[in-house]
Amino acid sequence: MNSKLNLLQPYPFQKLRYLFEGLERNIDLPPIELQIGEPKHQTPDFIRRALADSLDGLSTYPTTLGIPALRNNIATWIQRRFNLPEINPETEIIPVNGSREALFSFAQAVIDNDGVRPVVVCPNPFYQIYEGAAYLAGATPHFLNTLPENRYQLDFSQLSDDVWARTQLMYVCSPNNPTGSVMTLDEWRKVFALSDQYGFVVAADECYSEIYFDEANPPLGALDAANRLGRKGFPRLVVFNSLSKRSNVPGLRSGFAAGDAGILEKFLLYRTYHGCAMNPAAQVASAAAWNDEAHVVENRCLYAQKFSDAISLLSGAITVQKPDAGFYLWLKTPVSDTEFTKRLYQDYNVTVLPGSYLARDAHAVNPGRNFVRIALVASPQECIEAMNRINSLLTELGGNN
Repeated sequence: MNSKLNLLQPYPFQKLRYLFEGLERNIDLPPIELQIGEPKHQTPDFIRRALADSLDGLSTYPTTLGIPALRNNIATWIQRRFNLPEINPETEIIPVNGSREALFSFAQAVIDNDGVRPVVVCPNPFYQIYEGAAYLAGATPHFLNTLPENRYQLDFSQLSDDVWARTQLMYVCSPNNPTGSVMTLDEWRKVFALSDQYGFVVAADECYSEIYFDEANPPLGALDAANRLGRKGFPRLVVFNSLSKRSNVPGLRSGFAAGDAGILEKFLLYRTYHGCAMNPAAQVASAAAWNDEAHVVENRCLYAQKFSDAISLLSGAITVQKPDAGFYLWLKTPVSDTEFTKRLYQDYNVTVLPGSYLARDAHAVNPGRNFVRIALVASPQECIEAMNRINSLLTELGGNN
């Protein structure tokens, strides 16, 4: 077996199962599951119909590059959403089976182990796929802690020149999972300057880009930032996005990679061997989803209401702040994050995720410690009930932090 598998830590939800072993939930209260970023809003009917009406496509092998209609609709959406003059659907877009598989496989295509000790740079806290992808590609992950006192911005000075010189890939996530912070144009300018100086590739995870609170001010995207900074052709930049959160179709496993045509050409070659062409019916349904914005606006309205309710209910008991974007509350706990999670699960039958499970000890700190991630994915009524139960636990633990 591949010895690098021994470097992988248990996934956060596996750790959560270990944490709950031997605990008995309060069965007098119905369970509310807020630990997983799995949208629970209804999948739009037009996407369901497009999928069902395209099942004849299952009789043919799909191509890795996907059907033109899908790539064209993705290109049109990218241009509209990120203010781009153009993007080439033939060379600058690849449909993928959700951002997760593509973010992982991208490292396998990018990392070159020929006589070097390659580095992958990740934010911390982070999506654990980045770390696993780094290890299994033969690289070492190095972390940039994102902290509340710095508004969760990336502090590039945390890594030495030697580490940056060995960096081949940098994962960034904006809007961030779990903090909800959105990178500014100045942050992107610094990322691109480092990429130019050291020659590494930037993988921008933007799967939360469509969950935001001000229709007039959507989050800045990496392609938009590159375009504003005059980076024609998006050098060494590939963006990953998904329909899962935007369109409430996590089971469809549909997204895209877009950016530097030269890198995508090699990534497409890798994917041809990897065997990850998208289901033909899913491609047709995805093309329909990218072509409609009305359902996405409705989706955002639901999340905006849930955040408004949650912050109103919690603000009397604890310091709580709405994120820039995304559907997570990143809540500081008055006791350890694991103890808070256990008490909430056992006494109030609400499940959240300890922040320390989403981070690593780096630079003498675990930046997720004493935080919990709360995914506001359940119904508005369930979210209100969950906040009331969290309030009850906070009252027991002694009030505002």
